[in-house]
Amino acid sequence: MELSELQIEPIVAFALEEDLGHSDVTTEALISSDVKAQGYLMARSEGVLAGIEVAEVVFRQVDPSLSFERHILDGIRVHEGDVIATVAGSAGSIPKAERTALNFLQHLSGVATETAKYVEAVSGTKARILHTRKTTPGLRLLERYAVITGGGHMHRHNLGSGVLIKDNHLVASQAGEVGLKEVIQQTRRNAPIHLKIEVEVETVEQAQDALDGGVDIILLDNMGLDDMHRVVELAQDQALTEASGGITLDNVRAVAETGVDFISVGALTHSVTAMDISLDMRWEVRFF
Repeated sequence: MELSELQIEPIVAFALEEDLGHSDVTTEALISSDVKAQGYLMARSEGVLAGIEVAEVVFRQVDPSLSFERHILDGIRVHEGDVIATVAGSAGSIPKAERTALNFLQHLSGVATETAKYVEAVSGTKARILHTRKTTPGLRLLERYAVITGGGHMHRHNLGSGVLIKDNHLVASQAGEVGLKEVIQQTRRNAPIHLKIEVEVETVEQAQDALDGGVDIILLDNMGLDDMHRVVELAQDQALTEASGGITLDNVRAVAETGVDFISVGALTHSVTAMDISLDMRWEVRFF
């Protein structure tokens, strides 16, 4: 997955408006705009880099005259002390972009790093690690990119990109009076023809009903390992299987070994730890 500047620019513009507002009063009070400086984006911890292009767009939006040189590309594992990129130009511009650029770079690299841990944990199995819609509002595009950079895969990007029947859909549609097989068949008639249909189940019996209805993917919600394995066997050559709910680094390997095709992990985006990255400056400062 690649990001285009057209996708990145409005997200960055909103973030800069939030942080910069009308002006950086501290920088403008202390630093002359004609002083030249260099800033070094440096890793303070180990992890998988993601978001370097986003950081570059931040600096460019603040001051198009700033130069930005990438030394390490997204998807590469960095180590403490590695210089990720260099930015050079007006010493009055670099601090205005610093926090926003680091916020994006630290968060997205944290997502990529966490994803890589899950991908490594299931190495050798057929299971693929998926993101979920448990994303930061407004940042789903970037967080999805970071998951893919870390070796994960896409789930639904939004509610229009796939059919997923959950318990609340059954309640809201008053479908409790009919069987799951009939619900799937009704959905098949009414949903866009090109979309696959996925159903969330909690028991082996529900999974069998879903298979009888011709479902494409069965989502195994907080299901025990023995039941997961039974559903995988039932679904063989009929439907794909996805495990979800309560997935951690401690249990993801055991889940993968049940034979499921996908494992969706909300923790990749909703509670990830930011990677430690700093901006170190070298400049001539004039005080007024």
